[in-house]
Amino acid sequence: MSPAVIELRQYALRPGRRDELIALFEREFVESQEAVGMALIGQFRDLDDPDRFVWLRGFADMEMRRAALESFYSGPVWRAHREAANATMIDSDDVLLLRPLDGAPAFPSGERGPVGASGPGPGAVVIGVHRIDGPDASPDPGLPGRFMTDLAPRLTAAGLAPAAVLVTEPAANTFPGLPVREGERVLVWVSVQPDQTAADAALSSGRSDPALAALFAAPLQLMRLQPTVRSRLHG
Repeated sequence: MSPAVIELRQYALRPGRRDELIALFEREFVESQEAVGMALIGQFRDLDDPDRFVWLRGFADMEMRRAALESFYSGPVWRAHREAANATMIDSDDVLLLRPLDGAPAFPSGERGPVGASGPGPGAVVIGVHRIDGPDASPDPGLPGRFMTDLAPRLTAAGLAPAAVLVTEPAANTFPGLPVREGERVLVWVSVQPDQTAADAALSSGRSDPALAALFAAPLQLMRLQPTVRSRLHG
């Protein structure tokens, strides 16, 4: 499945409990979510925040999202493990509901480590989140229109080739039991790197490109991520 609807989910965790959540998540919540129609795109440790877990999942469309989430969150796997999962979290409501930007590449899908594997996966991932419009500073309404023709080639030249480019999905949240961020529009690009050294060098190169200066000067968020061993999105 090439997802038409994507969630970028960021969890703020209780100090020191990220590996506990990842072990539980990758043992119990990967295949069980896929079994009801979701695509588990990738799971990551945030290298700049030891208590943040980031992951991406996708759906064929908004109706499939509703049906899949209802099935999973009312099903036996979540009921059995929700208390243990929720005990690791401070906040799980930082969620961007997204769709692919027209003309952008689809997410690559690599091999996944086996159930029970631990530690990091290969490579590194960089995610940039940029304001199109909304209540905060530095909105950029023209960003989607010029991204693929102007900025994506420059990111590629800097070593940050976008593996996917996403914008806010405007449809109403079809599963209000899981909140999403509202009242803002963003553009998100994702770059897959062979390792963190390459990722950091590419970020440095990108910042030195005058045409990318504005993009890097005021991102809503720039994440340096380490794939988990069971992430399909990795270097």
